Amino acid sequence: MTLSSRALGVAALLTVGGLTLSACSGGAAGSSDDQGGATTASAAAAFDPDRQYEIVFESYNLGNATWEPTILGLIEEFEEQHPNVDVIPQALGADSTAAGGTAGSVQRQVLAGNPPDVVQMTFDTLDYAVENLSAQPLDVLYGRDAVDAHFEDGIPMHENVRDFGVLGEHIYGVPYVLSTPMFFYNATGLAEAGVAAPDFSTWDSVAEAARAVTEKTGKPSLSVSCLDPVGEWCLQSMIRSNGGRVLSEDRSTIEFGSDETVEVISLMQDLYEDGVLENADFTTQSESFAAGEVLMHVNSASMQASFEQGASAGGWTIEAAGIPAFDGSPVVPTSSGSALMVFSQDADKQAAAFELLKFMTGETAYEAIAPLGYLPLRTGLIEEGNALAEWAAGNRLLAPNLEQLESIEPWVAYPGESYVQIGSLLMDAVNESVYQGADPQAALTGAASRAQDLADR
Repeated sequence: MTLSSRALGVAALLTVGGLTLSACSGGAAGSSDDQGGATTASAAAAFDPDRQYEIVFESYNLGNATWEPTILGLIEEFEEQHPNVDVIPQALGADSTAAGGTAGSVQRQVLAGNPPDVVQMTFDTLDYAVENLSAQPLDVLYGRDAVDAHFEDGIPMHENVRDFGVLGEHIYGVPYVLSTPMFFYNATGLAEAGVAAPDFSTWDSVAEAARAVTEKTGKPSLSVSCLDPVGEWCLQSMIRSNGGRVLSEDRSTIEFGSDETVEVISLMQDLYEDGVLENADFTTQSESFAAGEVLMHVNSASMQASFEQGASAGGWTIEAAGIPAFDGSPVVPTSSGSALMVFSQDADKQAAAFELLKFMTGETAYEAIAPLGYLPLRTGLIEEGNALAEWAAGNRLLAPNLEQLESIEPWVAYPGESYVQIGSLLMDAVNESVYQGADPQAALTGAASRAQDLADR
């Protein structure tokens, strides 16, 4: 089994979210007449075990040295169970998960008239995938009863994430891999700096500890990946945890110019100006924490294995907590990660696509996926006597991540074709405020106004 490079040869070099894609909206099967509402899709054919199928599965985990062997192994196991289905695994190629990369790959293939059948799409692309790329409504293709039955099949999927692929009246994706934002810390280094029993339940307590450490060490003691463009999903959690939103609940109004958001960014600005907060990109932040140079770090729970390796190599103890709260507001963790969506326009391929989608979001898949760092969304797998019980018992940092499932919300997908630019406007304003000294109120309200213009187009 080899990875397909089919997507790389398509000569449609467009910028996702920046151009009107009339070639792939409007009349295509599965397109919607309004946001997640009426759809031209029709039911998929019934899966026939005596018929041969060939489908393409595109995943950003393919091409990743850590993930690829596991995903290819799962595909092989699926094919053993479904000998009449040939799955062609396809990596993203030159794209990435940042800034709409998953949508960009699908976009080029849709414009070429040959979309992949099942795709791992990050949650921020949901609106764009539905409105511009003809993501197929699963409840129409297969019936809502069949989708709900899959959620309940065997050990059920956690009820709090089941609607993460819903837009308007339809379900377009089944949650696949996701994690929550976590507060990782170097317990050994903190103890040496005089912080022996840290309380990281609130940002006030984090700030107090971080200032004390920086005063002793003379260097930044805290890094927050949520402030980097790659961490926009995580910043949404910080804003929600202060009572704010980046987008109104009716999806019509950009709200990241709110007082709640300004308060969050003002705190980060204060920490940077006090010499407490590291100014570095996502990769450098991760590397600095893993190397023991920065003692406290906010990042996705999926980074746990990498950080544990750093702690082991450096001889220090890693600990973790959920993302801190802002006084007076409950913590609202948001999810990183992705859902599996169907883009096939062929009724027969759609039938086989559903079989693969169910397998890749079923018990067998999570038994293999969870140990790599993402949440076992069929959480009963960790209960005594089940497949992941022993693994969970030996994973002492798992508890905060699991606890945050009880109040998790999805990574918000901005509306319209300019969803990437909307997110970039927010993160540019954050960078200007935190690291360049701009007034957070002016920077964020200005960015929100420009973002609203893009959303209204």
